[in-house]
Amino acid sequence: MFQKDKPQAPVAAPISKIETVIGPNAYFKGELQSDGGVRIDGIFEGNIDITGNLVIGEGAKVIADVKANNISISGAIKGNISGNRVEILETGRVWGDLTINSLLLNEGAYLRGQTTMHGDIEPPLIEPPRRPAEPAGAGIEDTDVLSEFAARAKRPEPAGAKVVDVEPKREG
Repeated sequence: MFQKDKPQAPVAAPISKIETVIGPNAYFKGELQSDGGVRIDGIFEGNIDITGNLVIGEGAKVIADVKANNISISGAIKGNISGNRVEILETGRVWGDLTINSLLLNEGAYLRGQTTMHGDIEPPLIEPPRRPAEPAGAGIEDTDVLSEFAARAKRPEPAGAKVVDVEPKREG
């Protein structure tokens, strides 16, 4: 009666349940479209276009372009992936490009491809460091001599080798 009306917390979008399963002994070739969640534990070749979540089991092998909301990968996928969130678990392996909002790579996961993240975030402006002014009299010859000296100092001399000065002596 005397309490303020508390604002209601926003209700999260319902987690899509797994409606379709391709079992570990199944081989499926073609196009898969679904409004619900899909789990693949077998072999799939073709295209996957679902609005729900996709789970790729540890023993799964998928050769397909994938479009799904959230994608969890424990098996192997060869193909481009587009989605909201991609999670590649320890045993997951991906060969293909990702176009996503969020990426989670667990230790041991393998990803070979380019990753493009949605969003209009601009990269920071980074200026190159300013070089200090060279002191008067510093020339190219001085830096070449110093560079050569530093290079010689880092090289180990072979056993039994002699250092010989090859520059002619000037008589004055």
